[in-house]
Amino acid sequence: MVRAFAFGAEPWDPENRFETSWLLPPYVLFALRALMSLYAFVTLFFNLGYECTHPDQGGCAQARASFSYFTVLTYWGLAFYLLFASIHTFSYARYSRALLDSWPRPLQALHAFFYTTVTTYPFLVTIVYWGVLYAYGSAWFPSVYLGWSNISQHALNSFFALFELLITRTDPQPWIHALYVVVVLAFYLALAYLTRATAGFYPYPFLDPSRTGKLVAAYVFGIGVAGVVIFAIVWCVIWVRRWITEEKLGMRGKFAGPPPRSAADEYELGAVYGSGRK
Repeated sequence: MVRAFAFGAEPWDPENRFETSWLLPPYVLFALRALMSLYAFVTLFFNLGYECTHPDQGGCAQARASFSYFTVLTYWGLAFYLLFASIHTFSYARYSRALLDSWPRPLQALHAFFYTTVTTYPFLVTIVYWGVLYAYGSAWFPSVYLGWSNISQHALNSFFALFELLITRTDPQPWIHALYVVVVLAFYLALAYLTRATAGFYPYPFLDPSRTGKLVAAYVFGIGVAGVVIFAIVWCVIWVRRWITEEKLGMRGKFAGPPPRSAADEYELGAVYGSGRK
């Protein structure tokens, strides 16, 4: 059980996988991450402003209430991850050493889990929205704003996640992250019912026992299982991407300088120097 809270003792990302791509040079990866982060932040702040200035959308009360929605919270997380990822990528491209490399180990571990969340939750949000929550049947959204806002948050979110999965050089994340994914979902469930107690509404109708009855437990359990399943699929996708690009195609990555040592090389050097041999 203690292992679940360990940050690890091995070298931190010696191959700069969080800041590099098998396809794109570091500066291009930085630019694309920064552009996607900018788009996400513009979407979020525009939504807040639009809702506040349009009483028919709920006004500022709805803008405040948006922070109770899992969709919005995960979109904020995606925006901030892309922002910090772009900063780390730029520092690596400029100085051949990422800012992340100098951070304390707990923050590095949290960055790795941050990556897990932005490559897991967006797919969950997209599936639940289009499969369960979409309220217009076979029709399209009634306004251009609603169409743009929902496509941005319920479709482009998964596009951004796919970009991070398929274009970067990240390794499959530790399986213990599957537990953390469920824990975060449980915390959100607590927030949803806290919202009901303090603000008088359920963020999502399937959480309301007066509407769904005993099915509430099934919805909650199903979403938790879906989170784990999506994490497992993402893990496999990353493994296959790395196998194809690096082992089959020989595309080891685009670097700011000479290719970095692998983790195995770091361990081997540590063993050699630690034993007093040169």
